[in-house]
Amino acid sequence: MKISAVIPTINEEHTIGEVIDGLRRLGDVEIIVVDTNSTDRTREIAMEKGALVISEPRKGYGRAYKTGLERITGDVVVCMDGDGTYPTNVVGPLIDLLIYDEVDFISCDRITLRTSKSYTTLHFVGNSILTKSIGILFKTSLKDSQSGMWIFRSGIYRQMRNLSNGMSFSQDIKIEAIRLGQFIEVPIRYGVRITKPKLKTWHDGFSNLFYVFVKRVNGNS
Repeated sequence: MKISAVIPTINEEHTIGEVIDGLRRLGDVEIIVVDTNSTDRTREIAMEKGALVISEPRKGYGRAYKTGLERITGDVVVCMDGDGTYPTNVVGPLIDLLIYDEVDFISCDRITLRTSKSYTTLHFVGNSILTKSIGILFKTSLKDSQSGMWIFRSGIYRQMRNLSNGMSFSQDIKIEAIRLGQFIEVPIRYGVRITKPKLKTWHDGFSNLFYVFVKRVNGNS
């Protein structure tokens, strides 16, 4: 199977090279970096590493992913941040799991193996509220509804509808994957961030909670 990777970035010059190098160890991988107005050398480094770099001036985490996912040609897709917090060394085994166990979508769970250094108590509480709300509203069981590392078959993505352009894209894509196919979560060790966080904790938390209810009211269709 051909593998594509999509990485949204903004000012990740200190980590994007390492992330791309980690994915290159899988072999011939199509790597698409969607850069959202970086003012450092993120784009230059990604291009030097052989990635296809797409500039996306429009704001939004989901918008960046949609822009990248429109360009993929692979059968299997790897999505992860460019800040080095998600481990590239588990991607190969997760792809094997996806293929051999006939899974459609794997979401990486940061909660099970979390530490206070890599995942703060405030973020843990906020994630727990969002995850529990999704579980109640959509009658499903999740451990980490806000994880930003996924491995999935490209075919399932093309069936998804009503995906947010904002931060709630992360929870939307999981809700859709559960609705459409075989979905599992796998624990990973989340790394310590060395770059400035992009997440606006309170604003994005309340916004994501609001959009959980919006998606439910819209009938998930």
